[in-house]
Amino acid sequence: MKVIICGAGQVGWQIARHLASEKNDVTIIDSDQDLVSRATDTLDVRGVSGFASYPNVLNSAGAEDADMIIAATYSDEVNMVTCQVAHSIFDIPRKIARLRSQSYLDAIYADLYRRDHLPIDVVISPELEVAEAALKRLSSPNAFESETFLNNQAQLLGLHIEENCPVINTPLRQLTDLFSTLRVIVVGVRRHGVLFAPNAGDQLFCSDEVYLMCHSNDTSRTLDVFGKSQGEQNRIILIGGGNVGLRIAKSLEMSENRVRAKIIENNRSRAELAASSLERTIVLHGDGLDSGLLEEANVSKTDTILAVTDDDKTNMLAAVRAKSRGCKKAIALINDPTMSPLMEPLGIDAYINPRSTTVSSILRHIRHGKVKNVYSIGDAEAEVIEAQVMSTSPIAGSRIADIDFPEGVIVGGILKNGDMIKPNSQSKIEEGDIIALFVLSKDIPQVERLLQVTIDYF
Repeated sequence: MKVIICGAGQVGWQIARHLASEKNDVTIIDSDQDLVSRATDTLDVRGVSGFASYPNVLNSAGAEDADMIIAATYSDEVNMVTCQVAHSIFDIPRKIARLRSQSYLDAIYADLYRRDHLPIDVVISPELEVAEAALKRLSSPNAFESETFLNNQAQLLGLHIEENCPVINTPLRQLTDLFSTLRVIVVGVRRHGVLFAPNAGDQLFCSDEVYLMCHSNDTSRTLDVFGKSQGEQNRIILIGGGNVGLRIAKSLEMSENRVRAKIIENNRSRAELAASSLERTIVLHGDGLDSGLLEEANVSKTDTILAVTDDDKTNMLAAVRAKSRGCKKAIALINDPTMSPLMEPLGIDAYINPRSTTVSSILRHIRHGKVKNVYSIGDAEAEVIEAQVMSTSPIAGSRIADIDFPEGVIVGGILKNGDMIKPNSQSKIEEGDIIALFVLSKDIPQVERLLQVTIDYF
């Protein structure tokens, strides 16, 4: 597949890294020659320096025979014009644009993106993705990672294993014997910084980070089994009342649970906008790092603080300060992935990486075949791929034990006739089933071949 990626920032670079590792023909465009050089020096990609919306630049990037263009520059307008030029002049079949401005995302203007207007096939909103990721973290505050699959019947949880974990030093095969009715599978383990797919004889040790796939109805029990209490989320403080914080607060107001939320926003105009847009949420104007303001917000009796300003250091310090004042859980929005190793030493329970959520969203629309969902884990170390099994797939009609999956692949769940089942080696995968696979990055190309993915299924 020939792909043009416009924008060589973190999102564009990560997408190029994924696609290049899978032997796709990737060209990356950016007006900053240094960013282009970084991409071409570290990845197996071509680079073009220039403005992505210029027809001659797209032509130099090989737009005439490109299969897809991903416009992920920092400018919404450049991304929109790039897709228009890609369509009108080069007739590129698939066009994806990252748009940030809420004005462009309003549902009443959705007709703007029809092929006879602005021909964008998929619009990705980083702020919407981040808000949804934050809400998922809030639903499982003891997990550092949380995502749903298989029609929301399966939940991926990332958990830190601590000394109080009841199943520590227990071979994974024994979990089924000990908890026969619990629908959960350990799909990944990160130990000493290395992520791997465990086998039945592996044990969990203190300080491991584990990724579990469980039935959504068994989430609470799964957390108990792995030494994590669910806890109620009735009192929440949001640091930051921008677009992300406002979206989260509105969603909390609409939730069935009676959540008492407060927002602390340093910018007066944004605080006033948030106050006028929300009905039950208390909005406080001031610095989220101010101890006095945190006390006024009753931080010591708060279940979770969620720091979502546009500054990583502010988010981290606000989370740490809130925890030191008695807040039970802290979640921080962190743009710089190199900051992630600091989370555990600082006592921050979970973090949200906007670039990772955006990359996952874009990958969802790139994968061939009947792919329903893609979720990127860690620093592009692995993916959870949710896909429908087609009749042409070599795995259709086979038992899991008979399928030649690579060692870095684990089937986390199967949706059969609308119901999620916990798979075992004898489970039969049939045409029409939807499966959720944990796949180490090096094994993604082989898994796509097993799913019988071809360009016919764009």
